[in-house]
Amino acid sequence: MQPLKEGEDYYLNEQGLMVFTAKYHLKRGYCCQSGCRHCPYGFRKKQHEAGKDKDKL
Repeated sequence: MQPLKEGEDYYLNEQGLMVFTAKYHLKRGYCCQSGCRHCPYGFRKKQHEAGKDKDKL
């Protein structure tokens, strides 16, 4: 894999943390199911966890 490019693959947020862009996620080619801010695969951690709770009932 090629080196990450700031502004294209990621940016630094107000706290100085690296945030991956949707473009980077698409380049990577799969969803990690971590609830990433710019997930292009539609995964939302809160919705996914809510679905797990329903399964336990």
